[in-house]
Amino acid sequence: TVYNRSSDNVCLSSVTLAGGRSSRFRLNVDGDTSMVARDVEILAGDSIFIFVQANINPTDNQSPFLVEDAIVFSNGQRLPLTAYGRNAIYHKATEGNVLRINSETWSDSLPHIVVGIVIVQENQTLKIDPGAEVYFANDAALIIDSAARLLAQGLPGDTIRFTSLRHDGYYSYLPGQWSLIWFYSFSEGNRMDYTIVENGIGGLRCYPLSSLNVTNSIIRNMSDCAIVGQNATVKGTNLLVYDCLTSFMALMGGDYDFRQCTFADYWTYSSRDIESVVLSNQMMVYGEDGSPQVVASDLVRADFINCILWGTYSSGEVLLSAAEGYLLAYRFVNSIVRGGDRDEDPLFTDPYHDDYTLQEDSPAAGLGYRF
Repeated sequence: TVYNRSSDNVCLSSVTLAGGRSSRFRLNVDGDTSMVARDVEILAGDSIFIFVQANINPTDNQSPFLVEDAIVFSNGQRLPLTAYGRNAIYHKATEGNVLRINSETWSDSLPHIVVGIVIVQENQTLKIDPGAEVYFANDAALIIDSAARLLAQGLPGDTIRFTSLRHDGYYSYLPGQWSLIWFYSFSEGNRMDYTIVENGIGGLRCYPLSSLNVTNSIIRNMSDCAIVGQNATVKGTNLLVYDCLTSFMALMGGDYDFRQCTFADYWTYSSRDIESVVLSNQMMVYGEDGSPQVVASDLVRADFINCILWGTYSSGEVLLSAAEGYLLAYRFVNSIVRGGDRDEDPLFTDPYHDDYTLQEDSPAAGLGYRF
């Protein structure tokens, strides 16, 4: 925004780019998209908008780089421009909004951009190397089809990141910017280790008879639920789940084992009218004619061992929903649970600024035990 703070009108004979036509930037000066905007008038006490677009051609350079120029005003003033650029590998939909892939390895040499829905086809494996970054455009998703597999196994200090495409300003932590990672039925042997999944809608969703082992990972900033299991098998160890509308839902039964995990729900983007963790052996489904039907299956295990389930829902952070005649088995062992037997504030250091370490006098300190 260019302001005229004087009491007189100002007329700029020209506004242009120092780099001329060779510049990587293009300007829109109050609606004028010419290479040189001429006779630009700014009324006394008024302002104009200048929109700037950076056009960066891809190269084979693997390192981030900057492109620079300056807006030049006829009165001699200059406004420096700097844009950050990175080359990337694009995975874009080819049929409709879908890209189907066979077995692949996504390396850490360049960022990966997912546009549309990428489906790992049946009996294929997507392997993601330590340190790889996967950015999702709006509404993009990664689907692991039946009998397919995802192996996203990072390392300490070399984490894999699944995140949103935009990261300017508050977009760096804004939920709901892409869809989810979806494990279809009979997708078995999926592993995620040292990964960060953030800024999406649905986090990780596991359909019936799929299996996922997720360890040493962070799931955050989800506008719906971080982890959903629908009669699936999910094992989680050393997880931190926070800033999500809900943290975990077991629907239509399944087998779930969480150890050394923190589910912290301090959601502030909207009102929250549901508990952070939902354990259920049933769910509502809708037929082709739109008629509702309750489907139930045994929840054979939902273990939370050495865990913290805490948040701002004052009545408690666990909801139990059982269909008659079906098993609903759950345990909270050496765990702090809001609304549970050990209902004590775990005293996170600063949960509203993403610091979930424990204060020295936390009741959770030393509570857990080794197996």
